[in-house]
Amino acid sequence: MSKNVVYSAALWAGVVSVMSSTAWAADDAALARGKALFTAEAVPACAICHALADAGAEGAIGPDLDELKPGKDVILKVLNEGMGAMPSFAETMNEADQHAVADYIVSVTAQ
Repeated sequence: MSKNVVYSAALWAGVVSVMSSTAWAADDAALARGKALFTAEAVPACAICHALADAGAEGAIGPDLDELKPGKDVILKVLNEGMGAMPSFAETMNEADQHAVADYIVSVTAQ
């Protein structure tokens, strides 16, 4: 094996390592943002209506998310369209924040 091949492989491994570290940092930040929106920053805050143990939320109007364990696609659909007494957040929450909330809920309810 030539030195160039070994050097290229080592360089590629370093790039992948840095990219992975950056991705994890972004995920952690998005999850923290999702929790902040869930507990207090969304208008209205999700915690008012929904139970979610990780958030310390005991709402009883909407479903208990710990029991329901909704998938991300379901959460995004309901955030955009609303459902029952839950309003749509399409006009009040941008797409990145909607994804952050959905990722947070899925991350703390997944088994």
